[in-house]
Amino acid sequence: MAVGGGISAGNGKQYEGRVTPFVIVACLVAATGGLIFGYDIGISEVYAKQKNATGHESQYCKFENHMLTLFTSSLYLAALIASFFASATTRKFGRKISMTIGGLVFLIGAILNGAAINVAMLIIGRILLGVGIGYANQSVPVYLSEMAPPKLRGALNIGFQMATTIGIFAANLVNYGTAQMKANGWRVSLALAAAPALIMTIGAIFLPDTPNSLIERGLKDQAKEMLQKIRGTPNVHDEFSDLVDASVVSQQVRHPWKTILEPKYRPQLIITCLIPLFQQLTGINVIMFYAPVLFKTLGFADDASLMSAVVTGLVNVFATVVSILVVDRFGRRVLFLEGGIQMLACQIGVGVLIASVFGVSGNGTFSKGLGNLALALICIYVAAFAWSWGPLGWLVPSEIHPMEIRSAGQSINVSVNMFFTFVIGQLFLSMLCHMKFGLFFFFGGWVLLMTLFVYFFVPETRNVPIEEMNRVWKAHWFWGKYIPDDAVGLSHKSSDHDA
Repeated sequence: MAVGGGISAGNGKQYEGRVTPFVIVACLVAATGGLIFGYDIGISEVYAKQKNATGHESQYCKFENHMLTLFTSSLYLAALIASFFASATTRKFGRKISMTIGGLVFLIGAILNGAAINVAMLIIGRILLGVGIGYANQSVPVYLSEMAPPKLRGALNIGFQMATTIGIFAANLVNYGTAQMKANGWRVSLALAAAPALIMTIGAIFLPDTPNSLIERGLKDQAKEMLQKIRGTPNVHDEFSDLVDASVVSQQVRHPWKTILEPKYRPQLIITCLIPLFQQLTGINVIMFYAPVLFKTLGFADDASLMSAVVTGLVNVFATVVSILVVDRFGRRVLFLEGGIQMLACQIGVGVLIASVFGVSGNGTFSKGLGNLALALICIYVAAFAWSWGPLGWLVPSEIHPMEIRSAGQSINVSVNMFFTFVIGQLFLSMLCHMKFGLFFFFGGWVLLMTLFVYFFVPETRNVPIEEMNRVWKAHWFWGKYIPDDAVGLSHKSSDHDA
């Protein structure tokens, strides 16, 4: 057994069924929820708001502007608060309703932003975008993890991250186009967020709900029919009975927020808090939010900086495809560990490069050769993130919770993610100004820490049915002591599941 491993992947219980076109289409439509999140990350209007820099101002400090970062980051506070309401909606009314609400609210926010005639309209629109993202990010990963067959759960769940990267890339292209407009370019950029919101809302209206959610709400006959439909076989007795067992336990839980604090859920709670925290501390939002700013600081002209952001956006999309292709073959841990090592090497490289050009004073310019080297290192860094912490930061927390705490667990995942996205969005420009090139070493230190955490404490969840996940925790060297012997998935089936 690997140090951080549990049950060897592939020893998960095998249910009957095949991968049906119906489940692929349902998961692809649901994954479009990631488009709204990605488009919003990419659209941040930072590059348009540069302060009038004096000729003597440090390259590290010329973008520091607290009102700007508050505007950019307010969305993430709204998403954080909304994710708690989304948890109750998702549990009581189903995943589909939460996804529809998320799309509609985001759509209204995009329309308000595009039509804004004052700052108040912009801020209200931005808060509504945040509410939409809170609902979407809470419900979509859970929906995908529940609909997908175990052997394809990783790939189908990463559809959400794939849509996020496509959203970022689309926003980069839109920014590039609207930057050429004489007037109202910002308005077009913001209003076009309505396009992904429409796709998601219309898609969610036509989606079926998951068997897990239908059972949770007492609709067992519909759940069995849906399970037969998505698995492509009438013989779903084993999987259905496991879902019903999980639901029986779930029904006994009246207060999931209180329940998730019990010791037997300690492994899930700790990993659900740390993975989104670590995902933000990779430094990725520093690169993606402010890619145009970063490249302008590196000495590229305005146009070149936007093109550079488009290049990193493309790398992001293609590297996410790599993750989809390998996550269910090699597992989550391999991608986490390889991605961490690659990111760390690139961060050290970029830090050294920026230190050699700007030094501590922040005065200096990149030569063409060194600028291209910085761009290459950033692209290799983005690729590493996009096949590791990017998709897995959403996949792993969405697949490790038993049904009774799944909605609450995913809300914690979203809220921790949004809180630290807010904090880093708020502090990044000041940190760059004060820590200078040391900022890259700061994030590099966190990447080293998170890679060690994964090695020792994150078990492999590949190919394990979602309602049988307790076996993974029970077999783990550290977490096993927290899982009671009669936990769901262990008690009456241990004989045929021992690894």
